[in-house]
Amino acid sequence: MLDGVVRFPLDYAAKYRAKGYWEDRTIADQFADVFARWGDKVAIIDGEQRVTYRQIDDRSTRLALNLLDMGLRPLDRIVVQFPNVVEFAYLYFALQKIGVIPIMALPSHRYREVGQFVEIAQARACFIPDRARDFDFANMVERLRNDQPCLEFGVILGDGRPGFESMADLLSREPTATEADIAALKIDPEDPAVFQLSGGTTGIPKLIPRTHNDYICNSKLASAVTEVGPDKVLLDILPIEHNLALACPGMQGFLFHGGTVILDTSVRGDTVFPLVEKHGVTHIHVVPALLIRWINDPGIGDYDLSTLEYIQSGGQRLQPEVRRRTKELIPSVFVQENFGMSEGTLMFAQKTDPEPVRMETVGFPVCEDDEVRLVDDDDKEVPFGEVGELCVRGPYTLRGYYGVPEHNARAFTADGFYRSGDLMRQHPSGAYMVEGRKKDVINRGGEKISAEEVENLILMHPAVQNVACVAMPDPNLGEKMCAYVIPREGKTLTFEDLLAHLEAQEVARFKLPERLEVIDEFPLSPFGKVSKKTLVEMITEKLETGA
Repeated sequence: MLDGVVRFPLDYAAKYRAKGYWEDRTIADQFADVFARWGDKVAIIDGEQRVTYRQIDDRSTRLALNLLDMGLRPLDRIVVQFPNVVEFAYLYFALQKIGVIPIMALPSHRYREVGQFVEIAQARACFIPDRARDFDFANMVERLRNDQPCLEFGVILGDGRPGFESMADLLSREPTATEADIAALKIDPEDPAVFQLSGGTTGIPKLIPRTHNDYICNSKLASAVTEVGPDKVLLDILPIEHNLALACPGMQGFLFHGGTVILDTSVRGDTVFPLVEKHGVTHIHVVPALLIRWINDPGIGDYDLSTLEYIQSGGQRLQPEVRRRTKELIPSVFVQENFGMSEGTLMFAQKTDPEPVRMETVGFPVCEDDEVRLVDDDDKEVPFGEVGELCVRGPYTLRGYYGVPEHNARAFTADGFYRSGDLMRQHPSGAYMVEGRKKDVINRGGEKISAEEVENLILMHPAVQNVACVAMPDPNLGEKMCAYVIPREGKTLTFEDLLAHLEAQEVARFKLPERLEVIDEFPLSPFGKVSKKTLVEMITEKLETGA
């Protein structure tokens, strides 16, 4: 077991094995059967590339052997920032074959975030694209290697650079390691297969260890409630490292069941609609902002989208009117509300649920052994129908973040329930309804932004005395960030100044505030704290009145 990973208690592990949730096989072992069964079937389509299950197996094995030649070994950690391309799949399965743990960073993460991931996990390598728009990933990794002694390797997808390995070379050159070397490796199914990332409230990210046992369970449960099978086709356009796009059921769930996955990096309707028509796509993952954009795209009626069966919507609450409008435009489709967390527990509305459940709720947990509590501030369960914080425990929900025992003592109850920070209540049917967040998080189109992290960066500006970042409503993204700033005496601050300051801190662009409000003093709660609730009401009123 990797030091810093919190094990499931023995009695719960025994129960999950007895009920078949845990199979005590690694992801690589599971896929060995899959690759053998579906060998000649097309598994992944990336542009003009059509890659079979056998080709994924062969190419990921060659890559795994070359990674062994590089010196990577089981339980080593690496950061992955690849876009939605077939090379991600080769890398994912290669890592599973040799027990190396990918940290699922996003292509939008920059020096600040990636540096934190490397430091916390003591990562040995970064796997990066060459550039995205005007951003040079290799330059970022070169700086990180100077700052972080643990970081030994950089591997580039795209144009090579001196001092970096080439992904193309690792996929093509003859290794010296052999398949016998892979067979000799010992990988514990209770060790992490993947590190997902938390959307927590602090400025320091938390790493979520998803073990082989629980991540296989996660994808199989999600596949069962989305009718995944060998005749189904997933269009994966959300960032592939995201838990939804990777494993809920995502690429992993579809390939478990012999399906086909189309990978693309564009979310534009004029790209997505033709792909659906051309490949007979049956499933797509979205966030609400993306679905709203599509149903308002004048070109949507120009394409045959009748193969679509499921549009899975996650990341934030989906309004019933969006579901109705989507159904009018695409009669074949079920717009499935999903609630999920990288930490584990999933709730999906299902086709067989009554209409009020399908239209108004996120449904029920996907597993009968998902244990759910809604509690008040004193950890007492709230009466049925009242709002409480969602606390969860189950066969695929973590028992602790990686390497942070002090934080875990606060984030989990004494009996192992994860305090999600999500506020929910139960519908009269018993299904769950999302009512917001208890934690100080802005949910921008499904991306969770820690207000505290951005506030700490803004406070470094010499013109800022105090700051409070709050969510302001947005019709497309759900929420955007507004920064309320009290300037220092005699100082001024413009929105352009603020953005320039934050960009110099090298944070992901989705974390940048999209409005600045300069204020003389903050409204206070009865307990003397800054009343963010009042600030949200103030900016909401301004937006409604056009002030």
